[in-house]
Formats: sequence, C-alpha cells, structure tokens
Amino acid sequence: MLLVVSLMGLSVFAQSGKEESIAIEKEVIRTAKQMGDPNVVTYSMYKLIALEGANSTYKDSLAFIYFTSRKYASCFLMASEILKRDPNDQGMLELKAVSLEQLGALDKSMETFDELFAISNNNYHGYSLAKLQLAMKKNEEAYTTIKKVEGLNDQGTIKVTFSINQTHTQQIELLAAIPYLKGVIEEELKKNPEAKLSFEKALKIQPEFVLAKEKLDKLN
Repeated sequence: MLLVVSLMGLSVFAQSGKEESIAIEKEVIRTAKQMGDPNVVTYSMYKLIALEGANSTYKDSLAFIYFTSRKYASCFLMASEILKRDPNDQGMLELKAVSLEQLGALDKSMETFDELFAISNNNYHGYSLAKLQLAMKKNEEAYTTIKKVEGLNDQGTIKVTFSINQTHTQQIELLAAIPYLKGVIEEELKKNPEAKLSFEKALKIQPEFVLAKEKLDKLN
C-alpha cells in the first residue's frame, strides 16, 4: 500500500514538474519575442514540442516561424511532419507548397497546390497552381485551372507581386492578376483574341498594371 501511494506521489510530482517546465518555456518564448530574439524562440519551441509530445501545436508555430524567416527547407520538413497528423491542414499544405516553390521543386509544389486547391477551392491557391502548371509547360491544364479560378468569389484583399524589371516590382490585386495570367496562357495557346480580352479585363480592374498594358500594346 505504501508503495502504491509513493508511486502515485511520484506521478503527481512528475506531472507537476512537467507543467511547470511548459509554463517556463512559454514565458521564455513570450520574453524572447519581445526582445526580438528568434533563436531563443525557436529553441524553446523545440523544448515545448518535446514536453508536449507529437501533437504539440507549437509544431505549427515553428513552421510559420521558419516560413517568415525564409528557412524554406526547415519549413517544408516541419509542415510535412504536421501533415502526417492532419493531411487536410490547409495552412500547412500552403506552407509546404510555397516552400517547395521557393526551393525550386516546382513539380512537387505544383502537386501540393493541386491537392490544396481541391480541398480549399480558393482562388489564390488555384492561381498559384495555374502559374506553376504554366511554368511546367502544362498549358492546357493551366488553362483549365485558370478558367475555374476566374469564376470563384474573391474579397479583393490579396495582392501578388510582379517584377517590372530588374529593379522594380508592382503590387497587383489578385482579381487583376487572374485575368492577366489567363491572357498569358492564352498567348501560349495561340488564342490571341481571347488573350487581348483577358488583358483588357485586367486593366479594367487595375489600370496601372504595367505588364498587362505592355502585353495588350504588343497584341494591338
């Protein structure tokens, strides 16, 4: 009986010690964030993951930290680890897809965006998929995707960045970027009349869209 009581006491003590360690690491993370020390934040998150186990939500936080710090290989690995637990986690699928794109693995990124778009039916995900399909010379597939994307609802909040030249970029509303990409794909498919209409649509949404204007001038 005394042995059972002693073992129960040790278990409670161990649990109490674990909870205290978790609380300390969370406080370390809070302070490190205030001080702008990402290395300490990352280290403490790994300790929290070890303390909390395989389902720790700090894996998600760590994936986002790697992404925002442009450590795409680490972000890909962590996102892939989380997706083993939840294959339909849209946030992690997006991080994985973008990380693969940044790492130059366009075929794998395309596959992941395809998987994500099938789940989310989100026009940014579809736009990203069509862009990669075009880059991989899958023009017919890209055209099918972008036509589907064009019919989806959008709140007009997302913007994408285009390189105007070697030194300048331009922020473009996704709503204008979609018909622009459609026009580029139509050019590749030798559908110039349709491409002209697509570039005109992009400029109607965002008249200062430099690349769309250049494309339209070339067709005219």
